[in-house]
Amino acid sequence: MTATAVDRGDTASPRPRSEFQRGWARFSKHRLAMTGLVFIAILVVVAVLAPVIAPYSYTEQDLLGRLQPPMSAGHLLGTDELGRDVLSRLLFSLRTALMIGFGAEAVALALALAIGLWAGYRGGRADQILMAFVDVMFAFPTYLFAVLLVVVLGRSPLSIVIAIGVASWVTQARLVRAQVLKLKNFEFVESARAIGTPGTSIVVRHILPLAVGPLLVATSFGIPAAIIAESGLALLGLGVAPPTPSWGGMILDGYTYVLTSPHLIAAPVALLALTTLAFTWVGDGLRDAFDSNEEVGL
Repeated sequence: MTATAVDRGDTASPRPRSEFQRGWARFSKHRLAMTGLVFIAILVVVAVLAPVIAPYSYTEQDLLGRLQPPMSAGHLLGTDELGRDVLSRLLFSLRTALMIGFGAEAVALALALAIGLWAGYRGGRADQILMAFVDVMFAFPTYLFAVLLVVVLGRSPLSIVIAIGVASWVTQARLVRAQVLKLKNFEFVESARAIGTPGTSIVVRHILPLAVGPLLVATSFGIPAAIIAESGLALLGLGVAPPTPSWGGMILDGYTYVLTSPHLIAAPVALLALTTLAFTWVGDGLRDAFDSNEEVGL
């Protein structure tokens, strides 16, 4: 390995791409994972097209037609206690769920990368201070911290995203740091450091691409966890504020009528369970695909 090759980026760039391609080849053979990925893609399309697909506005009320059962006239999944169409609210709740799931995971991943990469690569005093902070955050109950943040920030979708994301980055930060500690002593990284390549460039071009696999696995499990967290907050009365619909809010509203109108809870619970299962299948497929990679550069 020559210094010139490292300087051009020839050493590190092709290798991550090759690892990713091999990982994708293994992932694509995982039937449940591909099924989950297709289902998630369908959910995203439906969420984007919700204003077009939904037969009614999610705020439209018909008090004379309240608590209609599924398959009633004009309401495929029935109506709720205010006469609102359950199917329409379910579709718009899907938008809320995916926005919170992906948004909160993006916040958590950004914090985890910033702290994990810095602590792992710099080492020494910086690592000790940052990991001490991580340990303090890890000792604090995640869900309770999210509750406190929601109380402070409010119940808007953006506030929920920030609260869940800020409360759930610690485990991923530890994962990022562990990957950096493993990779930073590889020969091609040491060669890049020896020729004077800036630390930021080494981390972004040489280390981070090789840590993508484990991060994808963690992200695939983090998204449904954020969706479930919002539903849990809603059951405490701290979810997304009305009139914005959410699965947790629908479950909370329908709880009173569970014996007479179980469809009010069955629909959001079923879709929440299927969405979580789909992300779990994708996570399992990513874990099987990337955890089987051989160590690079040894």
